[in-house]
Amino acid sequence: MKSIVAKPLLVKSMFKKTALVLCISQSLMACQNKEANAEVESVVNSATVEQETSTQILPFSDPTNSGGWVLNTEISDEFDGTEIDQEKWFVQGENGDYYIWKGRAPSQFAPHNVIVEDGFLKLRSQWEPDFEFANENYADGKVDAKYGSLANGDPMPITTAAIVSNKRFLNGYMEIRSKAVNASMTSAFWAIGYQSELDIYEQIGNPKIIGDIKPDQSKSTVHDWSPPAKRPTRVFHHKENLPYRVADEFHIYAAEWGEDYLNLYLDGKLLQRFTQKELGDRWVLNNPLEIWLDSEIFAWLGMPNKEELPADFEVDYMRVWQKPTPELLDRAFFGFEGPILFQENKRPLKLVPENSENNQYQKFWDIDANSAKYATITKEQRITGLRSLKIAADKDATDELIKVSSPEKAVRLDKGDYRFSMRLWVDTSNSHSEFNVTVNNANGDDAGFVLAPFNLSEIDHAHKAQWITVSQDISLNAPVANDAKLTITVDPSQIKDASALFYIDDISVVKQ
Repeated sequence: MKSIVAKPLLVKSMFKKTALVLCISQSLMACQNKEANAEVESVVNSATVEQETSTQILPFSDPTNSGGWVLNTEISDEFDGTEIDQEKWFVQGENGDYYIWKGRAPSQFAPHNVIVEDGFLKLRSQWEPDFEFANENYADGKVDAKYGSLANGDPMPITTAAIVSNKRFLNGYMEIRSKAVNASMTSAFWAIGYQSELDIYEQIGNPKIIGDIKPDQSKSTVHDWSPPAKRPTRVFHHKENLPYRVADEFHIYAAEWGEDYLNLYLDGKLLQRFTQKELGDRWVLNNPLEIWLDSEIFAWLGMPNKEELPADFEVDYMRVWQKPTPELLDRAFFGFEGPILFQENKRPLKLVPENSENNQYQKFWDIDANSAKYATITKEQRITGLRSLKIAADKDATDELIKVSSPEKAVRLDKGDYRFSMRLWVDTSNSHSEFNVTVNNANGDDAGFVLAPFNLSEIDHAHKAQWITVSQDISLNAPVANDAKLTITVDPSQIKDASALFYIDDISVVKQ
């Protein structure tokens, strides 16, 4: 049975179990293995409390659930089976498929190194001279090496492992109980999304060179992958010195990722807090992320020895919680931060974080060539995140309507009553009178709704040059068409004097 040790309680919790065992303990450290767990349980006072099958599993730092967390079961995994759940995880190298990369050369990800046994995920690294390494190089920052060999041609036939969550999520509490691989290999719990990366931790159990990560240290980093995405991409980081070697003991590591903050935890204790207010434009965690668990070679920390392999990066569980929200639109997309995701379709295997191309998995706002002269997604003004939609045109700019449209299927609403809202920033120089918002299908028929024009001329001077909220109530007698899209339309002929200049952000629909 899996266990978590903390002071003063040992809380054992599993899916589909009917009991919690509460054990008084003086240890701050998680047990190193199941044998050690049994020894602890034999010497501590314990009491069994019968629970229902639906016993709620909560973040270790919030045992009373003051945050209102709900477990995301599409991503969370207890690793209790006999093989990896490929409904939840993409296994690097399975069926010869690799997502984004094959690993950090000279090591290469191999699917047979992803092992689930005894209630643990084990990402194995091993010396495999008979493995068929890819005949290619991997170049990344300090590394430019061929898979399976060193730059001088000497063999370095090391295989390792990686898994990636099939689903992405926006904001949540990510928690893992793990122990790093006891070799000169990294163990990493990280996440990537559109133009962003969150390394909740990078650890190394037994480096041959003491460098930027030590064996008694955990390193957390955020990277900005917006183009040109040239190193260094790090925007902020934290290193925690630990009273133990990461390869010796299981511990609980977590990150609470909010709309404008990031908290880092160790064994339920807050280590560090970053906020968008403090970081400004360096805050890049505005789009959904996918979880990665992997091991790599960091050449600058030294190569592993043949004698120390095979060795495992062990994970007891990985859990993600989120908070319920009344918002019915994709918050990142309708906040103009990045693409809308159609996760029912598989990700392209070469979908790097900086990719801004439309495909079946991700789609962006549609702004035609004429409209793009006057409508842009910009970092000049925003109320949340980094971006908003800017409309800027002069009186004689064009005779054509300026249109900005979401992809089809971006708005999915059943019949009922809703409140539509958005944030506006109207410049004091603006003389444009109004703009329109419609939701309908590609044919423009009545399978949606048309909002009353948003009247900019009614905004008095005192409320210009600042963000305000405008809203309308709508009532739908039937569901919105399955292929419905939202379109913002600006008619330049309604510019009264010199120019139009305003910004739109955080479009929202909430059921009433």
